[in-house]
Amino acid sequence: MAKPSHLYLIALGSNVRTVSDGAPKRVLENAIEVLEDLGLLFHAVAPIIATEPIGPSQRKFANGAAVIETHREPEELLQLLKATEQIFGRKSHGQRWRARVLDLDIVLWEGGIWESHSLIIPHPEFRIRDFVLRPASAIAGDWRDPITNLSLAQLYARLTKPRPVPR
Repeated sequence: MAKPSHLYLIALGSNVRTVSDGAPKRVLENAIEVLEDLGLLFHAVAPIIATEPIGPSQRKFANGAAVIETHREPEELLQLLKATEQIFGRKSHGQRWRARVLDLDIVLWEGGIWESHSLIIPHPEFRIRDFVLRPASAIAGDWRDPITNLSLAQLYARLTKPRPVPR
């Protein structure tokens, strides 16, 4: 009997040019091809956007999002994503928010909430990250955050809503 398949929303990011892949945008495009070769079925891929870095990195990021389908449970998918990051040359240690060749994160999954020692779904910080919500809401705006019950489109609108300047 075949394992049931699951839908996931993943975020992709890169801000390091490589000799083999070129600019960060191309790194993300190549990572998608590798993940497809590893058996992930891509239902939707957001246009890749350029974003400002967070933290010490000085280089702009290429960011995107994808809705994927796989028979893998969350922990198995996390292992596959981390192995793919390593294929592209990502180091698993060092300073937080530093420059990185490839960053692949599970943001949401159709199963709702998942919590283990190595993985929390929904991603704990996705609600405050324009570079995640902007591409994610473009392809999965109706997906709901199981914690707030708000759609990605609603979360993005709240994040980007103009606020009055304090007097």
